[in-house]
Amino acid sequence: MKNILAVIGGGRPKGNTEQLVDAFAQGAETAGNQVEKILLRKTEVKGCTGCNACHRTGFCVQKDDFNSLIPKIRRANLIVFASPLYYWTISSQLKAFIDRFYSIEEEELPLHSHEKYAQKDSVLLMTAADHSSRTFEQAVSYYQFALVNYIGFRDKGMLLAGGCGSAYGKSQIEGTDHLQKAYEFGKTLYQNKEEQE
Repeated sequence: MKNILAVIGGGRPKGNTEQLVDAFAQGAETAGNQVEKILLRKTEVKGCTGCNACHRTGFCVQKDDFNSLIPKIRRANLIVFASPLYYWTISSQLKAFIDRFYSIEEEELPLHSHEKYAQKDSVLLMTAADHSSRTFEQAVSYYQFALVNYIGFRDKGMLLAGGCGSAYGKSQIEGTDHLQKAYEFGKTLYQNKEEQE
């Protein structure tokens, strides 16, 4: 069994992104994993101020909800980063959450080196009204560079759900095959025995 933390940045209640995460979580739970959702629209996580107090004190001095999320982050085997597409990238709420990882690095290394973090798996789930071939290009680039290459998460895959309806109208993801794909993705994520342990 794996502990999965699904962090949803922005989006509407029961909108496209939350439905995509719910389908993924249902699949993952069917396979015997435990999933907890964090809704950043209901959780206050301010952006990093770059004050570096965390490197002196061992914790972020900002008075918001991030410090209460740290035990959940540390327990998680996999973190799902989920967001609607806003201005061709992830939402500001999810970006603020990621920026605050600065306060939980395990070791500060010399300048121009990568910081050291606990090894974890990661997944990117995104939704968008648009469905052109380049819709998610900036978001994927950020995910791969910042989270995989820099922080060192092990990428377990992405589900980029375009064509989910107008930004002005009702959620339309139900009329696509994205929810079924998300369910199968969650269900088959840890298939072999080594990954399940």
